[in-house]
Amino acid sequence: MSEQKPRIVFLDAATYGDVSLQLFTDQWDCTVYQITSSTETTPRLVGQTIAITNKVPFDRAVLNSPEASALKLIAVAATGTDIIDHETAAKRAIKICNVPDYATQSVAQFTMALILELATRLGDYARSVKAGAWQKSPVFSLLTHSSIELRGKKLGIVGYGNIGRAVAQMASSFGMEILIASRLGDDAPTFHGRIPIEELLKQSDIITLHCPLTPETKNLINEQTLSLMKPTAILINTARGALIDEAALVDALRNKSIAAAALDVISKEPPPADHPIILAVGELDNLLVTPHSAWSARETRQRLLEEVKKNIVAFLQGHPKNLVI
Repeated sequence: MSEQKPRIVFLDAATYGDVSLQLFTDQWDCTVYQITSSTETTPRLVGQTIAITNKVPFDRAVLNSPEASALKLIAVAATGTDIIDHETAAKRAIKICNVPDYATQSVAQFTMALILELATRLGDYARSVKAGAWQKSPVFSLLTHSSIELRGKKLGIVGYGNIGRAVAQMASSFGMEILIASRLGDDAPTFHGRIPIEELLKQSDIITLHCPLTPETKNLINEQTLSLMKPTAILINTARGALIDEAALVDALRNKSIAAAALDVISKEPPPADHPIILAVGELDNLLVTPHSAWSARETRQRLLEEVKKNIVAFLQGHPKNLVI
């Protein structure tokens, strides 16, 4: 595609927060929508050659609609592209590009923050001070929340891509021993220092998930795999909510089959008020939930949009990069 007057639509600019879109609007004809519902998607594609989306889906009906007839590129402002029907996009000759490896530092440090929170109980102690408990203490300190040291603990990493490696590096600086799960389907008992996931779950003091969501990894953490974990184990998920059978996790936490869990992702986002994890977080003191914030450092969001622009420039110049199809 030549660089002649592309028309670009942002479908969910609100997901980028306070990062300016000026690097796009100064150069191109851009229409910016903060939020786009499923019924608004096709009308907003009329005449647009490039669509930028973070979470607005492009299913078969959207891609085959007359309103999308001018569309040439879907620039996904994320790494995962499962919101798009790839088969239909390919038939329509619509290219898809993504942004790999933009959030490694942010997600890794957030993962460590969750680990540290559950290990140190810092938040619980801060709330105790606000509630006046320290002021009433007969001794100089409070010991009402059980904390642990990370040195010598085993950290099991499931998914050893860029984020998993960054977490391993950070955790190693705390003196943790790193265990890496074999890829699903590996026949060898160990592979380049990896161990079978069943063995990792049995040995690990803390398990952190960094693998993609695929048919094979859906509900990877379930009643059976939870039963392999130590009763003192902590589970962290900053990857995808559907990696965990949430009902089974709530049962394990309620029954103290495992010690605690911290989730930055759940199966439905944003969650309805009656989502089982949202209900459970009000009940359980060993469940910590954050609102899909691990990726959200401002530097990360700025980097994301800069890379989206580079993808668009490369596409317009006829040398597309980061193509998924």
